[in-house]
Amino acid sequence: MLKPYIENINKIKSEISSIGEEISHANKISLSALKENDLSMLKDVNLSLKQLSTKSNDIDKLIVKTLALYSPEAKDLREMVSFLKITNELIRAAAYSKTFAKNFRKSFSEDLNSEAILEYAIPLLKSSNLALQTAIEMVLEDDEKIIEQKFNKVLVEDSKTDDLYAMVEKNILKLITKKIELSKDYFEVLSSLRKLEKISGRAASIANLLVFAEVGGDLENV
Repeated sequence: MLKPYIENINKIKSEISSIGEEISHANKISLSALKENDLSMLKDVNLSLKQLSTKSNDIDKLIVKTLALYSPEAKDLREMVSFLKITNELIRAAAYSKTFAKNFRKSFSEDLNSEAILEYAIPLLKSSNLALQTAIEMVLEDDEKIIEQKFNKVLVEDSKTDDLYAMVEKNILKLITKKIELSKDYFEVLSSLRKLEKISGRAASIANLLVFAEVGGDLENV
């Protein structure tokens, strides 16, 4: 393969990974805020969707340029198509991360049962971000066996987030029946936690795209 093509691919992977790491870092700040029960820390989540979108667009332009110049063969073409879709998945994940930090801080009040909420919210955020981190690690990985291992790990964490969200939803609905006057606040908290489940869903989509890039398959099911 031509050296300029390889250099472009490496740059694309590096830039995609950089966006993913920025989102993951924001989620880690949110996780620390929940663990320490200090929601003022959520103000430090300063993801700029505008800047990330600009970076994403720059990556997409480089992908299109590389496709036009080098006409990659089957596997390489799958990889490039996957990268185009992955940048979009990352922007969606970033939006969910930012919305969670903003809305959870606004809706959470001293009147709510923080212990019952955080019991599942903390592991939910942890699993969600682990799914994202693992999916991002797959971007820079070339070993097919390791890609498969990480893919399975992403699916496990995504399944965990589904279960954890169901648990916290059940807890919050019970709390609402006891204090119906706080139902609006509880529903807003639940809505913000739903964004964490969606982040892991985006991670699963990224992982599926990377497996498609490596081994092929039906892109419509990715």
